[in-house]
Parts: sequence; C-alpha cells; structure tokens
Amino acid sequence: MVENGQRDVIDIAYENPDQRHTGLEVLTFDALRSRLKRSVTRRPSRLDFHQLLLVRGGEATAMVDFVTHPCTRGTLLHLRPGQVQRLPHDADGRPADLDAVLLLFTADFPPPLPATRSVLDGFGPVAWHLSPEDLAAFDRTTTELAAEYATLRTAHATAELTGALLRQLLGALLIRIARLPDPDPDSDTDPAPRTGPGAELLIAFRRELERSFTSTRSVEDYAARLGYSPRTLSRACLAATGRTAKQLVDARVALQAQRLLAHTDLPVATIGRTLGFTEPTNFGKFFTRETGQPPGAFRRTQR
Repeated sequence: MVENGQRDVIDIAYENPDQRHTGLEVLTFDALRSRLKRSVTRRPSRLDFHQLLLVRGGEATAMVDFVTHPCTRGTLLHLRPGQVQRLPHDADGRPADLDAVLLLFTADFPPPLPATRSVLDGFGPVAWHLSPEDLAAFDRTTTELAAEYATLRTAHATAELTGALLRQLLGALLIRIARLPDPDPDSDTDPAPRTGPGAELLIAFRRELERSFTSTRSVEDYAARLGYSPRTLSRACLAATGRTAKQLVDARVALQAQRLLAHTDLPVATIGRTLGFTEPTNFGKFFTRETGQPPGAFRRTQR
C-alpha cells in the first residue's frame, strides 16, 4: 500500500511489497499493523482497492463510512474502493490485537463471474457475523489462499499458474459471500438483491447514481436515463432495500457531504455547491434532515 497523506484522511493506493505484479495480497492483521506508521493506524483512510477482513479471535471496533462495526470472532468486513475506514481499534483508540486475516485485491484481479457482481459492485453490505459453519468454510478458503500466495515467493517457474489459481480461489470466496444471508435489516448497511428482476435495475441505478449524484437528485432524471418510469424504479428500490429511489439518492449525497465535511477543510457553502445546492441554507436543512446534525456540528464531532 502507498500512503498519500492529507490533513484529515490518508489516501492509500494499492501496492504489493511482496509481489509487485500481483493484484492480490494475503496477510495477517498483525503484519499490516506493523507495516503502517502509528499516525496512519489512528487516522481514517480511503482505499482504492478491495479489503476483506476475517476475524478469528479478539475484540475491536472498526469504522466504515461513519458507521461503527464491532469486530469479534466470526466478523467479516468488506471495504470497497472509495470507502473511508478506521482500522479496527480497542477502547483506547489503539490498533487492536486481533487474530485476523486480510485479503487486499485490485478491482480487476477477481475472475469475471456473474455471481459475484453484486458483491464487488460497491453497493452490498459491509459487515457480517458468520455462523460457526460459515466461519469454518471461510477460514479454510483464506488458509488455502494464504498457502498458495506464499508459494509465489519461491515457485517462479509456476507463478503464472499460481496466479490463476489465486484468482479462482478468490472467486470461490466471493461466491461464498454472495451466498451469505443479508445482515440484520435494522443495521446501517444497504443490502443489494442477489437475484430477481429488480437486481439488474438496482445495480444499473446505483451505477448511474455514482456517476451523477453531484449533478442531479431527481428520480425522474435517473429513471429516464435507465429507460424506466419513476414508479417502476422506486418499486424496485423499495423491494430490494426497503428504501425508495429518492431515499437512496439523498443517502448517497449525504454520505458524500459527510466525507467532505470530515476529511477536508472546504467551507460548508462550498461543499453544498459541490453537491448541487445553490443556497447554503438549503444544504444545511438537507444535511440536518438526513443525519440529525447541522453540517458544522457534524464536522466538529469528527475532528
């Protein structure tokens, strides 16, 4: 990983120090903690790659996009590119003492499997607490990935074949994630549908939302771009996530506002204009409605 320091958030780009041309790295949480500077482990970071964390023992708390997640034996966390995290830490804010394995991989490393699209697209859950049976299955898969990854250091003649095997093993693990039941529906994660007629529409909508949320918050605009009626789009969103299309749009804009308030020094009015609000008062009312706090108060709690 390469750190690009900013005042409030650390941008971390993918770089594998062991295998520079391999888009996957397998390591323990202890190894990651020892690699990073102390100042980095205590600050929020934003990744440009996927990170899977499987906890085998210990207790900690992680933060992903301003939502805290308890980490205990059986916790599985999946961070997508662009999400902001704070590494698992103890009650005193120090990096946690966890028995955990990490998989770091670039977006283009996994095999292109239709079954894993909803896992990798960036809209699925962040955290699961695995059953003992699922934990055992994920533990076996990650152990095999770690063993194959270790051979890359010595088996130069078969490195290409080993790389192909790593891709397939990672694909199998991602399919296991796709088979997991969605987390508690009362949690702060937003489940995406696995299958069904609404799945493709929701994925297409959320892709368009990522491209356009700073320029429009109109459900009618999104529906027209996708070739559906606003009613059909909202029904699909409601059936899949429990939220209407308008609620999903507003939630995405609010999340970006939180990121900018917490991790930049931009004036509140500038952030509002960046997100399409022509009047600062309208942005303030929107943000307070969505988060329960005025923009300035939210910023103070994050500093």
